[in-house]
Amino acid sequence: MSTMKERMLAGEPYLADDPEIVADLDRAARLTERFNTGPAADPQARLAVLRELLGSLGADTWVRPPFHCDYGWQTHIGPRTFVNFNAVFLDVARITIGADVQIGPNVQLLTATHPIEPEARRAKWESARPITIGDNVWLGGGVIVLAGVTIGENTVVGAGAVVTRDLPPNVVAVGNPARPVRSLEQTT
Repeated sequence: MSTMKERMLAGEPYLADDPEIVADLDRAARLTERFNTGPAADPQARLAVLRELLGSLGADTWVRPPFHCDYGWQTHIGPRTFVNFNAVFLDVARITIGADVQIGPNVQLLTATHPIEPEARRAKWESARPITIGDNVWLGGGVIVLAGVTIGENTVVGAGAVVTRDLPPNVVAVGNPARPVRSLEQTT
């Protein structure tokens, strides 16, 4: 029989009030508090907290506080990536962010999902699906990326867009739901 944490990690429905899961949430809450309230004059101390919190953090990556996440260890950020103020990463499932990504202020990456059926939702069942952001993607301010989405490399997502489905590489996408409106492919 699987534990609730094993179910969570497998993308199966689980109950979040399991003591092992709650301990992971508490750990992330303590570390994000330390990161968010750390002295601006000591960016290396903040970086050390972020390295302890996250699953991986690439070289020359910068995350501006405040930053919020569920677990931290489910988030992997590639090198030379910039995450602006007020990012919310609900990393119930893995969040993978590539190299050279630009993430605007107030961006939300939401892997968590809840049942549509009222009884299952009332019983507090939930699940999650991973999010993958390719290399050199730019997410404009206020973008929301929903569970299970992959955004291809070099894609630009306009401010305020809600990404409900995968986006291919090399496009500009805008709107709710986000739709490609322009190709960035080189023509010769």
